[in-house]
Amino acid sequence: MKEKRTIVDAWWNIILLIWSVSILFPLIWVFYESLKTNQEFFQGVWELPKKMNWINYQDAWSEYGIGKSLINTIYYVGVSLVIGTFLTAINAYVLTRLEFRGRKLMWAVIMLSLFLPGINALVPQYILMRDMHLTNSLTGLIILDSFSESAFFLMMLGGFMQSLPKELEESGAIDGASIFQIFFRIIMPLSTAGMVTVAIFKLLGLYNNFLGPFIYLGDPAKYTIGVAMYQASQIMQYKSDWVTLFAGLMLTMIPLVIMYIFLQRRIMEGATLGAVKG
Repeated sequence: MKEKRTIVDAWWNIILLIWSVSILFPLIWVFYESLKTNQEFFQGVWELPKKMNWINYQDAWSEYGIGKSLINTIYYVGVSLVIGTFLTAINAYVLTRLEFRGRKLMWAVIMLSLFLPGINALVPQYILMRDMHLTNSLTGLIILDSFSESAFFLMMLGGFMQSLPKELEESGAIDGASIFQIFFRIIMPLSTAGMVTVAIFKLLGLYNNFLGPFIYLGDPAKYTIGVAMYQASQIMQYKSDWVTLFAGLMLTMIPLVIMYIFLQRRIMEGATLGAVKG
């Protein structure tokens, strides 16, 4: 039996269509502008290119260092994502599944950090990174982002772990499993959906992170994609090579598009299950 569609459903469809167009149109516009020459761009920003100038992508890759910055970003995001997600899982397990003195106080301090703007920690973090000789280093930036725990991610994954039956750990302990064996063999496999949800948020945050790399990285050869694009936009004040900048902008979206194509089902299942069980 088919469901009857009402006028409200039709209006929602129209709203969603308009929303989709508002998102896709700027991307399409940037794409065909990236295939123009600068002369065509300044003559008419709404006209289609007369010839596909793919050379703009080659120029963006080499001239503005997009290729090198993409490699730096993949290294920075990949390592930070693996280490950070693993540490978040361990912290969430300890704070939600284990009973020890001072646990409630630790949770209270963590919750208090939600009311403190992250910018307040910028100066002491920089001084600490400088004294440890970790500035101007992608590895130092990875260490900073991996060990800087977020209360939001702890709450999300901790809430997911709290929904798991306590009997699972009790049966594992009866069989002689240690805390680490219980975590790696029972809790982690059952918390995969929640960890995927956390990893999605971490991935987006790391890939779009600008302030950290901008402050701690001084060598252009170590720039991440966000800082490289910012530097390229500053050059436009004197060069006005906008079509190459648009080409570089399109290149920055390729890693996320590829990830979404291959992990689309996993991302949607992880986000949905994490939201329901958390």
